[in-house]
Amino acid sequence: MSPTRVACTTCTRLPPPARRPRVQISLDGGTGPVWSRDGRELFYRVGGDLISVDVQTTGALVVGARHKVLDVSEYDAGFLHEFDVSADGKRFLLIQTDADARPTRLDVILNWFGELKRKVAAR
Repeated sequence: MSPTRVACTTCTRLPPPARRPRVQISLDGGTGPVWSRDGRELFYRVGGDLISVDVQTTGALVVGARHKVLDVSEYDAGFLHEFDVSADGKRFLLIQTDADARPTRLDVILNWFGELKRKVAAR
């Protein structure tokens, strides 16, 4: 894995502490960047497309052409790690769920620690 970090909504290479300039990787935003195991290719998601870009990370960063790898619109878009790439870079693991099984509500419980302490003490 490359020693560089990648941040998205627009995929950008964040330089190591040497303070090299930031280099924009994606053109139309992107989420969930994943490096290939050899560090020569970066994959990320833009909407329903899985995009690949060749990247040279030794010396000055060189970004190659971007190209669509797969239509991933049928697979769930997550917030962090949406997919993974096999060691050979030719297969992808994505999550697909039934739309009816996806959560539609999130309950946030405030001040729960006091209630927890009372219930544990009651045992």
